[in-house]
Amino acid sequence: MTIINNASLKPFNTFGIDANAQSYCDIRSMETLKNILREQHSKPLFFLGGGSNMLLTKDIEALVLHINLKGIEVVSETDDSVIIKAMAGENWHNFVLWCLKHNYGGIENLSLIPGNMGTAPIQNIGAYGVELKDVFVSCEAINVNHQNLKIFSKSDCNFGYRESIFKQDLKGNYIITSVNLKLTKNNHKLRVDYGAIKNELHALQIVNATIQDISNAVIAIRQSKLPDPKEIGNSGSFFKNPIVSTEVFKTLQTNFSDAPSYAISADEVKIPAGWLIEKAGFKGKRFKDYGVHDKQALVLVNYGNASGKDILELAQLIQKTVKRLFNIKIETEVNIL
Repeated sequence: MTIINNASLKPFNTFGIDANAQSYCDIRSMETLKNILREQHSKPLFFLGGGSNMLLTKDIEALVLHINLKGIEVVSETDDSVIIKAMAGENWHNFVLWCLKHNYGGIENLSLIPGNMGTAPIQNIGAYGVELKDVFVSCEAINVNHQNLKIFSKSDCNFGYRESIFKQDLKGNYIITSVNLKLTKNNHKLRVDYGAIKNELHALQIVNATIQDISNAVIAIRQSKLPDPKEIGNSGSFFKNPIVSTEVFKTLQTNFSDAPSYAISADEVKIPAGWLIEKAGFKGKRFKDYGVHDKQALVLVNYGNASGKDILELAQLIQKTVKRLFNIKIETEVNIL
């Protein structure tokens, strides 16, 4: 167990923000994790996963525990389904590819989402009509204070739109160490009704799509819209799509007849935040070394040497402008630190 003092976190956050940790430890085993929680319990701790869903606006005055637990195994299976356990440090997209290789279906729509397995339930990651909760069975997490392991069922997690109990009531109290997902082995329930996927499959002249076809389509769509964090610092979608009442949406339509929406219930609709931001004039706008991506207005980018405070100020400007123009509040999806 090696603890590094005054460690740079730039390699460990996809925004590429240059911030330091007071100290840093790479966690590769459960034994190491338990020991360091026991030995360092009196110190401030910060838990780091894939670093893809956070914006660092300052140095982290704490011991950063980088959760890099690895491993994938089949827990149980029937003729039709399989339950797979993946450790928290497994890269999410690599896990999706592993499942596709074994013809396990259910998460193909979530291809190319950045981050690691351990943070997927915290955020209840989702894309193109599918959310993690759709295949989630349980997760195992360690109590930070007592080092006891606890299993959280799907109902325990209180999943919502990009929400879970780990972002709310239990924030900072547990570290997720592994996740169990239930996937299909045959008769896959394909979700191709999302417009972008449907269009991509049509362009590829694919009629009877497989889970691999859907994954390929999603990857193509994401790569056409989203910058590679290895080339341009970003954290994917920075804002949540706002959910508003049908009355609010009707008011919006009086001035913007082309406003898109997706029905959530009889009384609520979801409006693409990217459309609101683009209509507000921010798409492709650059401010010195940071700005809004020119192909997807949901994505804020660091062109090289921007600070976290620069990105945060831009996000706040976008929120204020959208609120003023449309009377709609958009919330950040990224964790601001």
